Amino acid sequence: MSSVAIVTGASSGIGAATARRLAAEGFHVLAAARRTDRLAALVAEIERAGGTATAVACDVTSDESVAGLAEAAAAAPGPVTLLVNNAGGARGLDPVESGSVGDWQWMYDVNVLGTLRVTQALLPALVDSGAGTIVIVSSTAGFTVYEGGGGYTAAKHAQTAIAGTLRLELSGRPVRVIEIDPGMVRTDEFGLVRFDGDADRAAAVYAGVAEPLVADDVADCIAWCATRPHHVNVDRLVVRPLAQAAQHKVHRVS
Repeated sequence: MSSVAIVTGASSGIGAATARRLAAEGFHVLAAARRTDRLAALVAEIERAGGTATAVACDVTSDESVAGLAEAAAAAPGPVTLLVNNAGGARGLDPVESGSVGDWQWMYDVNVLGTLRVTQALLPALVDSGAGTIVIVSSTAGFTVYEGGGGYTAAKHAQTAIAGTLRLELSGRPVRVIEIDPGMVRTDEFGLVRFDGDADRAAAVYAGVAEPLVADDVADCIAWCATRPHHVNVDRLVVRPLAQAAQHKVHRVS
């Protein structure tokens, strides 16, 4: 009987890469996201590679939808031992004085309240497994602010607070809490979502950076942390490309 891993935001980017990697590690993966067509293609890809997975339609901003994810977890072919809270994103790069309240609200609902909803819904199963792991995919924006990033950094700081608080509150129970904080990661959709589909603005973020991180790099970090012996808790893993020495210092070639 396989252990079950749940990955939110699995329809693209880091979530899809993580689902593939965890399936390769032997987990039965519940791949959760809103776009069921992409999930179906992902599950088919995983199965062709010899893994097992189930697509679950889930919108982390909906209590009802997250309850459906918990029901799917209860019907899964094994104990739920791993939850990867990956669903999230950024919108806009405006200063605080002119930032869109709607954008801020969306970022908070997806990144923060989405993590809260899913964690609350799946925590009983993780505890019952006797060896549960919660991974929260935050960002270096969870501990460093930057101009134009007020809404996103506020949301990611809140995710970091959830991770730290959970670790304290779950002390003595068989669930570890791991925070993954990537820096500059080039994926197909993150920048497009942030800049409302403007491909040129999205590409400019990575201009001159020969080797930004890619989704598979972050998936590798998640899988490594999640597959350590259960008494080993990697509290926080910060991962950046070599070109990014800090949030504000990136080596670019012309």
